[in-house]
Amino acid sequence: MQQNFNAQFKQVFPKGVNPIRFQWLIPVALIVFFLFSSFFTVEPEEVGVILRFGKYVRKVESGLNFKAPFGIEKVYKVPVERQLKEEFGFRTEKAGVRSQYSSQSFLEESLMLTGDLNAADVEWIVQYRISDPFKFLFRVRNAVQTFRDINEAIMREIVGDRTVNEVLTVGRQEVAATATKMLQELADQYEMGIKVEQVVLQDVNPPEQVKPAFNEVNEAQQEREKLINQARSEYNKVVPKARGEAQRTIEEARGYALERINNSKGEAAKFNAVFNEYSKAKEVTKQRIYLETMNEILQKVGRKLITDDNASGILPLFDLNKGGLKNE
Repeated sequence: MQQNFNAQFKQVFPKGVNPIRFQWLIPVALIVFFLFSSFFTVEPEEVGVILRFGKYVRKVESGLNFKAPFGIEKVYKVPVERQLKEEFGFRTEKAGVRSQYSSQSFLEESLMLTGDLNAADVEWIVQYRISDPFKFLFRVRNAVQTFRDINEAIMREIVGDRTVNEVLTVGRQEVAATATKMLQELADQYEMGIKVEQVVLQDVNPPEQVKPAFNEVNEAQQEREKLINQARSEYNKVVPKARGEAQRTIEEARGYALERINNSKGEAAKFNAVFNEYSKAKEVTKQRIYLETMNEILQKVGRKLITDDNASGILPLFDLNKGGLKNE
């Protein structure tokens, strides 16, 4: 047998090669292959999923691990601790301070129809983690592509329920939050083993073909808002002032009316009190009223000369023009 092996060896290999040494290479190669096919390393952010003849048997953690050699067991490494992302409408070729993006167009992903029948170019990023390696590998065929298809379907549904202005401006945060919730619900329903962490609208613009018209519409709307705000400003200046003046006039009128009413009530009460006293002693009261009235009047007349009607011949003694005297 050894002679046959040597003869065959000489036919295959050239002269000068020792067949005895070559015989030792076969078991050494088998041992090396056994070692390389039995031991493997799982990175710290990964877990290893072991299949034996295509059937799931166990999961191994990071570090040096052993599996059955010669293809009996096969390992799939899944990055469960790494945050993964999927880009839609664009592709990042090189990330960094100044990221470089692909010049290729991805309108088939990003071009969408809004609820008011306008077109919008929506670019977004989905950040996720693999929460269950077994489900991620075996529950859904090609889980990543299925996840991308789900993303496009959900985003088109959400954008289709809103106007173009909501998607471009005030509704972006709501769109992202709604997409995150719906994605997680559908991923759980499909048992994909994925946890959706965040949906970020990277850029939302009108398509390039309609950008000029869209910008003109925006400028017209901004001009309209400007004029409305100016009118409201003038309104806020004039109307509150006029209302204040009107309220002040009303309050002054109310105060004047209250003053007149109180004065009238006072005069009426005074008259009633005097009338009551007059009724008790008419002559005395009449005389008192006369004296009080004359006291008020005479104080305003100045110098006065009072004479008796029966007196005569005394008027020439007075220089009435010089002193301003008045005969009474």
